[in-house]
Amino acid sequence: MAKKKAQEGGGGKPGSPRIRNRRAWHDFHITEKVECGIELTGTEVKSIRNGQVKLDEAHARIKDGEVFLIGAEISLYPQAVEAMQHHPNRARKLLLHKRQIAQLASHVKQKGHTVVPLELYFHRGWAKISLGLAEGKQQFDKRDSIKKRDQQRDIDRDLSQR
Repeated sequence: MAKKKAQEGGGGKPGSPRIRNRRAWHDFHITEKVECGIELTGTEVKSIRNGQVKLDEAHARIKDGEVFLIGAEISLYPQAVEAMQHHPNRARKLLLHKRQIAQLASHVKQKGHTVVPLELYFHRGWAKISLGLAEGKQQFDKRDSIKKRDQQRDIDRDLSQR
């Protein structure tokens, strides 16, 4: 008998969460995506598996040829001993190739561009984060994207009723 395909959510366990940063899609135009690993401690991994992560205010910063995730909050793991706990808002190192870091650095040097996390998930047991090369939206761009989304929803609704 053939094995069932892994869930669409990154190939991890069926119960593994995919934490999405919906605010990034609202506030930025995402031009390109990059997948990378993330350096975590044991209690951070357990908290992520429980889905206790906030990516809303997070961004990536390049410093001395390394990329760090700043502002992501991974809640404390309640079953862990106090001495084993992690700091919820610490900077976490992202694992990228030098070539990818250079590409990100050249993008960030341009005015109005930044690197934001789009989603955090597990792939074959490893924590991965999807970064987006982004440029900020103006207020009228946000209204326009909301209008397009509403129109598409109306079209889909009409087609499904036929």
